[in-house]
Parts: sequence; C-alpha cells; structure tokens
Amino acid sequence: MTGTVDFLLVSMILANLWVLGSSRLPSCIRALAFQGVALGLLPFALYPGHITWDLVMLALISITLKAVVFPHLLKRALLEARVDPQVEPFVGHGVSLVVGVASLALSVALFRRHPLPIVPPSDLLMPVAVSTLLVGLFVLIARRKALTQALGYLVFENGIQAFGLGVLKHAPLMVELGILLDIFFAVFVMGITIFHIRRAFATLDTLEMAELRG
Repeated sequence: MTGTVDFLLVSMILANLWVLGSSRLPSCIRALAFQGVALGLLPFALYPGHITWDLVMLALISITLKAVVFPHLLKRALLEARVDPQVEPFVGHGVSLVVGVASLALSVALFRRHPLPIVPPSDLLMPVAVSTLLVGLFVLIARRKALTQALGYLVFENGIQAFGLGVLKHAPLMVELGILLDIFFAVFVMGITIFHIRRAFATLDTLEMAELRG
C-alpha cells in the first residue's frame, strides 16, 4: 500500500500547487474538492490492516464535507454574492508556486533533521501535512478576496487533519470529528459573513474594505 499512500500524498501536493497557481476561483474550489477526496481516502491507505468502523466513518465524513459540502458552499457564495471569479492575488502566481515548493522542501528538511518521537505510517505524511498548513496560511495572507481567504482556511484545516492522521493510533476519534465539526460551523459562518459583506460594501476585495476603514 506504500504506492497508494505516496499517490494520495502527491495528489495533496498537486492540489496545493493547483490552488497557488490558479487564477480563477472555480478552479481553486475544484482543487480543494480534489484534495478533500485524497485526504478522505488516506486513512485506508495508511492503516490497511486496521480498518474499523471509526476509520470508515471518519473517511466518509471527511470526503462528504471536504469534497462535496464545502466546495458547494463556496460555489454558492461565489454565485450569490456575484464575486468576480478572478483570484487577484497580492503575490503573483509564479512566486506563489515557488513558495509552495519551498514550503514542501522546508518541511521535508525539518522532519529529516528533527524526527517525531512517534513514528508516522509514512515518511512523507508529516512534511506534506505541514506544507499544506503553510500553503493555507499563505493563501490567507496573499489573496485579496475574502472568499479566497476562506478557501485558504480550509486548506489550512486539511493540513491539520493530515497531521492528525499521522498520530491517529494515539488520538481519539472525537478529536478528528471535533475538527471537522468546528470547520463546518466556520464555513457556515463565513458564508453568512461573505453574503452580508457583499450586500453592505458591494465588494469582497479586502484591500478595498481596508481603504474604506481608513
């Protein structure tokens, strides 16, 4: 199953680069859904000999929320708020891709130099998880539209869950479900907030909103 694990982890990396390199929001949302599927299938590949109902439930909930519900909510917000589908980043897409590759290289070097006391089921899992965290944070900082920043928050949460999978045997299922529940309510609240921001200011560009504040 090592080949399957590597394939899913590489898929997560490609999804990160997809988000960083795409110039349109619908494409970024598709990348998020793609990453959600890879993340949802990852537990089965990491623990092939320990498939339990808890693991199946976690995978099903993860895929349902991350590959279906969250992308649907983002697409609905995109349409109802009449947001310009262009990403409009503070940092160019080329530089963003370099940052994505650099974050992965930094994460790999970090875990080679300072391995965890708990041996993860895959050497690539923790570097991919941390690099996904960093990509999510970068999207939060380097993108102008509130909707794109919400997407970055979801990528950040994907990194948290991937990291949790590395210590799944040492962490209760309720911790994972709690993360998913928190993020579900966060996206629900963000959807309402984005709608009201659009109605009040006729824009979701955070730069323009900062100018209004001044």
